[in-house]
Amino acid sequence: MVKAVPCGARMLDLSRPRIMGVLNVTPDSFSDGGQLYRDGRVDTDALLARAEQMLAEGADIMDVGGESTRPGAAAVSEAEELDRVVTAVEALAQHCDTIISVDSSTPSVMRESALCGAGLLNDVRGFQRPQALQAAAESGLALCVMHMQGEPGTMQTAPTYSDVLQDISHFLSRRLADVRSVGIDLDRVIIDPGFGFGKTAEQNFELLARLEVLCNQDQPILVGLSRKSMISAVLDRPPEQRMFASVALALMAVERGARIVRVHDVAATFDALSMWQTTRHALSLSEPS
Repeated sequence: MVKAVPCGARMLDLSRPRIMGVLNVTPDSFSDGGQLYRDGRVDTDALLARAEQMLAEGADIMDVGGESTRPGAAAVSEAEELDRVVTAVEALAQHCDTIISVDSSTPSVMRESALCGAGLLNDVRGFQRPQALQAAAESGLALCVMHMQGEPGTMQTAPTYSDVLQDISHFLSRRLADVRSVGIDLDRVIIDPGFGFGKTAEQNFELLARLEVLCNQDQPILVGLSRKSMISAVLDRPPEQRMFASVALALMAVERGARIVRVHDVAATFDALSMWQTTRHALSLSEPS
């Protein structure tokens, strides 16, 4: 498995699990919409304050999204997404020493973000839009290729699989072949099984239970379980009250081999992973050489 991923001018060391902090510059994201985007513009002061807080709490990557992908989300024009994301990436690149990820499926957003200082392109549609793979190849940046069944507006309308893990694995294998076909080195590719994207709660939990199978393959795995609706299938909690469950899910994913966790609650996740990492280290010291 890849141990480090080149992200623009920085290397993402994956010798231990890493935390990706969520920065949604949208008015309508399911958990934090409107907190960093007010009165029709990105609130750069709030954005930078949130980013600095997350970095202080232990985040390794900042993931910027300019279009909500929650179930039933309204589409955003290319010009609007471009304005939101580029404004955020420029501000972060100038003020924060971190890897900047861009959560977008739009080729022009990928290209402009790469010019402004992004290091990772994170596409929930798996770079399937026309020209998306070409834009990714031209950028020279790291990629995160995600699985999603359907589109955000319809993805939760009775998603079906013959075998959720195998179907996702086959999809990702095909996408990796497409990535290679445009000249992208797989050493800069991360994959994401897409928890919550075209999957029922039961399918999400089955995928998590069997995640080790996917993690035992060649590409590092990113997971986004933070505050997802699968939690509400077990616990009657609104998104802002799902922190404890989110941390538990992140820890289970890391135990099964995930290398990056995308989260809203950085401090709590960092503390949990620190305890896990310290315990793992203690175990390695006690084992016979």
